[in-house]
Amino acid sequence: MQADVLTIKGKKTGRSVELPEEIFGIEPNDHVIYLAVKSYLAAQRQGTHKVKTRMEVKGSSKKLHRQKGTGGSRKGNLRNPLYKGGGTIFGPKPHDWDIKLNRKVKDLAKMSALAHKAKGNSIFVVEDIKLDAPKTKSFTDALKDLKMDGKKVLFVLPEYDDNLYLSLRNLPSVQGMLLADINTYDIVNADVLLLSETAAKVFSEDVAEEVKA
Repeated sequence: MQADVLTIKGKKTGRSVELPEEIFGIEPNDHVIYLAVKSYLAAQRQGTHKVKTRMEVKGSSKKLHRQKGTGGSRKGNLRNPLYKGGGTIFGPKPHDWDIKLNRKVKDLAKMSALAHKAKGNSIFVVEDIKLDAPKTKSFTDALKDLKMDGKKVLFVLPEYDDNLYLSLRNLPSVQGMLLADINTYDIVNADVLLLSETAAKVFSEDVAEEVKA
C-alpha cells in the first residue's frame, strides 16, 4: 500500500512510503479490537473505592440490651449495619480491574485498528516537521492546510521532539504520541492517523526484519 508524503502545506512532495500489507491490508478482527479497548479502559480505573465494614467503623462493641425479655427486637451493637453510622454490608473494596490479554491478541488488535483506518482512507503521511521553537499556531496552521482542523488527530512520531510536543499539547483535538507507545484505543478513538515520514518507514523496516528472522 503506497501512501503519498505530504508537506505541512498539504501538497504532495513527490515521494511515497510503502505501508506493508501485512499490517495495513489485513482483514480487521473487530472482536479483538473490542477486547483491547475494554482492557485499556479497565486499566484506567483506579479501583480505590472502599467503604467501612462493621469491624472498621467507630462505636462501642457493647451489646445494647439483653437478648430476650425486652419485648423489642434482638440487637447487637451500634456498629450494626442497620443503624445510622454502622458498617456497610457487601460494600466495594479496593481491587484491580486489569484484564489480561496475550501479546498476540494485542498485536492483532492494533493491526486490525490500523487496517480499519487504511480502509477508511484515514491515514496520512506528512514530511518530518521541525520547529525552531514551540509555537501552537504553527501546528494549527499546518492542520488547516492538511484539512484536518476540527478532527481528532493522532499524530505519530518516531521519537520525542520537545518543540513539537509543546506546540500541540494545548490542542484538545490533537494527540501526539511516539510510535512505540501507540495502542488500539488511541487509534480507534482518532478520526485521522497522521504519521510522520520517518515513523511511516519504520513499519516497513519492522516487517523486513521479521521476514529475515
